[in-house]
Amino acid sequence: MDKKTIIRTLEQIALHLELLGENPFKIAAYRKAAATLENDPRSVDEMDDIYKLKGIGKSTGEVIRDLLERGESTTLNELREEVPEGLIRMLDIEGLGGKRIAKLHEALGIDSVEALKEACEEERVSTLKGFGKKTEQNFLRAIAQLEERSGKHPRWQMERDVKRVTDVLDTIKAIERYEVTGSFRRFEEESSDIDVITVTTDPLAVNEQLQAALPIRQLIASGASKLSFTLDFERPVDIDFRFVTSEQFATAIHHFTGSKDHNVRMRQLAKERGEKISEYGVEKDGAVRTFETEEQFFAHFGLPWIPPTLRQNGQEIDRVNELQTLPQVEDMRADFHMHTVWSDGAHSIEEMAEACRKKGYTHAVITDHSHHLKVANGLTPERLLDQVKAIRQVNETMDDFTLFAGTEMDILPDGTLDFEDDVLRELDWVIAAIHTNFNQTEEEIMHRFYEAMTNPYVSCIAHPTGRLLGKRDGYPVDVRQLIDWASEYGKIVELNASPYRLDLMTEALSYAYEKRVPIAINTDAHAIDQLDHMTLGVEYVKKAWIDKEFIVNTWTTERWIDYVKHQRKDV
Repeated sequence: MDKKTIIRTLEQIALHLELLGENPFKIAAYRKAAATLENDPRSVDEMDDIYKLKGIGKSTGEVIRDLLERGESTTLNELREEVPEGLIRMLDIEGLGGKRIAKLHEALGIDSVEALKEACEEERVSTLKGFGKKTEQNFLRAIAQLEERSGKHPRWQMERDVKRVTDVLDTIKAIERYEVTGSFRRFEEESSDIDVITVTTDPLAVNEQLQAALPIRQLIASGASKLSFTLDFERPVDIDFRFVTSEQFATAIHHFTGSKDHNVRMRQLAKERGEKISEYGVEKDGAVRTFETEEQFFAHFGLPWIPPTLRQNGQEIDRVNELQTLPQVEDMRADFHMHTVWSDGAHSIEEMAEACRKKGYTHAVITDHSHHLKVANGLTPERLLDQVKAIRQVNETMDDFTLFAGTEMDILPDGTLDFEDDVLRELDWVIAAIHTNFNQTEEEIMHRFYEAMTNPYVSCIAHPTGRLLGKRDGYPVDVRQLIDWASEYGKIVELNASPYRLDLMTEALSYAYEKRVPIAINTDAHAIDQLDHMTLGVEYVKKAWIDKEFIVNTWTTERWIDYVKHQRKDV
């Protein structure tokens, strides 16, 4: 059990209590316990007795013990049963937190996004103390953004939901193999449902076991070839299981992976050969040919295997000669954006460094938050310099791996950088990012970015649009101008590989490649397991058809050091 999970659970309990309008002191106790762990630089394993920490009381200690012993919290599970589902959905509305939702629920009986929209349109919300006309309009605007995403589930949610499904699939012995297909397999930002192709010789038994093991809100179809229902998860999602034979598997996963345009182009190729493609195989003159693998299926048409992430508009078939230039996970030598317990991460410097080394990386950078971001326990200049010493000490213990000292530094609302140059020059790598004041004008946002771009110590701009998938659209930013500045001032732009962000987007990545601006695929990991988001980042960046030479993670340690030194050549 990592510390981040414990902190998140305590915060979730506080939030659920807040939604229920519970005693503020009770709520504060859970938040205090979370903050105590957040501010302690040690990992859970390094703490002698976590229950004796100042700020951990009887109730919060019981929750922690529950988590450490059982892996889950009974308290949180009970609260989830008690809080109306609609209130949880309201948390997706920008500008609404637990306290305000509880007030709306108590005063106006609002228990859903739809009810809030109606109340705002009828101007009932503005009658409450602390809610004005402007607030009503902001709510309506945020709800409109939410409705645009209706029916679509962001990548981070789909990864969580798919994991719950595959955990069940792995326990069913009658399943020989399976593949999650559709937009999820294509590494899209959002998906409308989950598609699973399952090989079994006993589909009815598998059907029965799936229905028994997964929470079902509504059964849609059930039979020997297909099972469809709505999963009763925190946010309901539709799922389709298709049962096929081993011989049908390769063409079935190709067909249901899509995209529609990719499949249309493949059918055109087949038609030119007098053949017809379906999920069951390739038909010609009444005979159906099947394949053991997707590779064999593509080879039948004279093509190399095309990664699912590239199966987009059909043009990928004309670009197969470029496949060898695209980055692969095994090409990654480094990760340049990660957090530790010094700010809001779950693991220590040593633990994050060792995890990177085990991945086969040659180097990595610790980039904890700067002090302006107090909510993330950002480092003061003094703490940052202490951390630099700690990083240097850890680095001395590492063989065949180099750990560097950096920061994810806030760009303040007026454009000022959160650290002075005399602090920045002590670092090996500086990421600049916007975390606050998203309601500024585009001109104000761009001024902030310009100040960062023109600072010689800033090497990289993190998550440039500030978007959170399924939650907010980000701040107003002229991405092309930002990339033009990066080209002019020799900066690197980030593809933040967190499934919550995927920022920059594909179109912007393509423009960065056009301008020959280097791109860093960064996980923004706050825990060891999040370092695995590198795979998502690599697959996502492929969509822009970027040559691996322009991906900073593929560079040798020496080449990367030289590039950063060149950025600072005038200071």
